[in-house]
Amino acid sequence: MTRYVAVIDIGKTNAKVALVDLELTREMAVRTRPNTVLPGAPYPHFDTDALWDFILESLSVLNRGYQVDAISVTTHGATAALLDARGDLALPVLDYEHSGPDAAAAAYAAVRPPFEETGSPRLPGGLNLGAQVFWLSKTFPDQFAHVASIVTYPQYWTWRLSGVLANEVTSLGCHTDLWSPAARDYSSLVDGHGWRALMPPIRPARDRLGPLLPDIAEKTGLAAGTSVCCGIHDSNASLLPHLLSRSQPFAVVSSGTWVVSMAMGGNKVTLDAARDTLINVDASGDPVPSARFMGGREFEVLMDGDGAHWTDADVERVLAQETMLLPSVLQGSGPFPGHRSKWIPSEPASPAERAVAASFYVALMTATCLDLIGADGPTIVEGPLVANRLFVGMLAAATGRPVLASAMMTTGTTIGAALLASATGHDAGPMVTFDPAGLEQWERCAAAWRNELRR
Repeated sequence: MTRYVAVIDIGKTNAKVALVDLELTREMAVRTRPNTVLPGAPYPHFDTDALWDFILESLSVLNRGYQVDAISVTTHGATAALLDARGDLALPVLDYEHSGPDAAAAAYAAVRPPFEETGSPRLPGGLNLGAQVFWLSKTFPDQFAHVASIVTYPQYWTWRLSGVLANEVTSLGCHTDLWSPAARDYSSLVDGHGWRALMPPIRPARDRLGPLLPDIAEKTGLAAGTSVCCGIHDSNASLLPHLLSRSQPFAVVSSGTWVVSMAMGGNKVTLDAARDTLINVDASGDPVPSARFMGGREFEVLMDGDGAHWTDADVERVLAQETMLLPSVLQGSGPFPGHRSKWIPSEPASPAERAVAASFYVALMTATCLDLIGADGPTIVEGPLVANRLFVGMLAAATGRPVLASAMMTTGTTIGAALLASATGHDAGPMVTFDPAGLEQWERCAAAWRNELRR
């Protein structure tokens, strides 16, 4: 029986390796490090060598305290590894925030499939994986000529662990332009450029690709037969426990650098590609109406490293003065991509009030995302925002629906990824419910924010 799962969880800002106990549905041990971007030639790229060393060391350390039964991987999206025939990187793994692909924007616009085919909005930089691959093929033709495999990012790491190449639909289906959710197949962009031959076989996220490679088992001390799961995109990892255990309708908000909202069984709406709504694809290959903005990054920018502690008096002042921030702190994505942020009526007087207003801002942006995708039923919050009760409270007030948060403050992506190794599936663990009742002043604040946006 599989009990202890080592989860490799690579977010845009930080990477971690966690040991999850499936019987308790909780993290037993965690090791973390920054996900470093190297600024040098040929373009900004992820430090995959440092990540690999960290992964191997972490597996070794975690296995000393627990017998690791299986390994699962979850990573951020908009990323792939381009491998040569030997399985080495033909080109470094591009940081999707690099603006390089914008240089080919006009040429790419002429060949990219329409939103109706892919559910992918056009995004800046390398946020559309198809734009990355297109730009790399045109800018580095000699290196691209040696590409034998285009591998989605979680599966790059499972390849290094198991020696088995695969792709998987949750990473292919997250605003890549490479996937057609309705057809459950690669998009016309892939066939139009002859890339299908470079795509490894598609495997379900829960598939066990094979045992750990013998040399990796020897380096880490893990058993030679340790299973390696195919892996999953991080937002979909947050969604998975609820898909397995909850009746629809409901919505899941996966937080981190990005705040991604996903609606299951919600109201039928027409998605607006200009407002960063999209179709994600869940672990079963089904389409999921989604919307996103860079909420975690925006909060960091607003606070500038200041971990201010607020009091109830700070909250009361912000509400009484109707201090609010209009979008967007970061332009180019999210529901208001062309707006520039503005404080109303003025910037907060103290760091504590700023923390309150910033939390409210992220919640109101999230509520907007949920509206855009027709979300209904309770909203489940996963990730770091679980611990921010100002965010959770304002989200309940702004949506008028209950908000559920993990009582154990565990990271939903990690638990969801661990469940890939479970033969039976588990629920998401105990949840705390935040009800909109009694939050009338918060509701008035949300209404005032929306009214300001209509002016």
